[in-house]
Amino acid sequence: MHIGPIELPNRLFVAPMAGVTDRPFRMLCRRLGAGYAVSEMVTSQRALWKSLKTSRRANHDGESAPIAVQIAGVDPAEMAEAARYNIDRGAQIVDINMGCPAKKVCDTWAGSALMSNEALALRIVEAVVAACAPLNVPVTLKMRTGRCDAERNAVRLARAAESAGVAMVAVHGRTREQGYGGLAEYDTIAAVKAALHIAVVANGDIDSPAKALAVLQHTGADALMIGRAAQGRPWIFREIAHFLACGERLAPPATRDVQRWLLEHLQDHYGLYGELAGVRTARKHIGWAVRALPGGEAFRAAMNTLEDCAAQTRAVQTFFDELADRHPVLPAANDARHALQA
Repeated sequence: MHIGPIELPNRLFVAPMAGVTDRPFRMLCRRLGAGYAVSEMVTSQRALWKSLKTSRRANHDGESAPIAVQIAGVDPAEMAEAARYNIDRGAQIVDINMGCPAKKVCDTWAGSALMSNEALALRIVEAVVAACAPLNVPVTLKMRTGRCDAERNAVRLARAAESAGVAMVAVHGRTREQGYGGLAEYDTIAAVKAALHIAVVANGDIDSPAKALAVLQHTGADALMIGRAAQGRPWIFREIAHFLACGERLAPPATRDVQRWLLEHLQDHYGLYGELAGVRTARKHIGWAVRALPGGEAFRAAMNTLEDCAAQTRAVQTFFDELADRHPVLPAANDARHALQA
């Protein structure tokens, strides 16, 4: 699997998710089987580049190659400048956000709202490609199927992006209007794949190894992008990789392994965010990790009252110590919940 001249170890990608796929989470997913991970979206507005939020999103310390940064905005010149800015800070691949359905993003006509203005969308693609090409940095595009059921223009926009020099297109199988509701559909992704010569990535509702195989077979996609299913379950990437390789489900991880992965993730997380922000932003990651485990809901409620990193770490350590005594292998409830959705 290649993106331009860059070879990837496999075709399982971490979807860029604002507020989730920061550097610690990307590195954890890569350790547990993902072949590629894209940063949270970085604004193209120069005035915000030195803000704490943007500086954290642009932090790639210790992250293994390739470094991929997603940029978001509506002005072609600003987007080109943002691409160069992030390349100067280590980006080896630049991804254009035309997939985010969040209201605060779409209200500025960025994200998936750009799909409703194909002329502007194409000018942005052309400007970013022109900025990246001299530096031999490939450009990718993340998009949705269209604005709504009646306006699915993914094939047309993807063709134009390919002609403009984009190296890969990722398609989330929902419209902007759907947000994250309803079910993803894969016919549009299959149509995009059939229409293009560059790599196409399928995204949306891929939450089990069996679902991953089914989506690959239905769409013919070159790779899979997984988002929400990796929250609290980052080992889903190695589960899918194993299933695609040999057709068998991988055994659930040992509870002690999950404990170790989470504690290491928390230390990396605190290192990026500091004490005050770190303990608060870590709550969601801990909550995702325990939500389907015995006693998880009660633990999450208690953990959310803790106000320092050391106490939070001790609470996680104790919870998994007690869980491991009863369940040396992670209980099946977490897997069963996902299997029902497949």
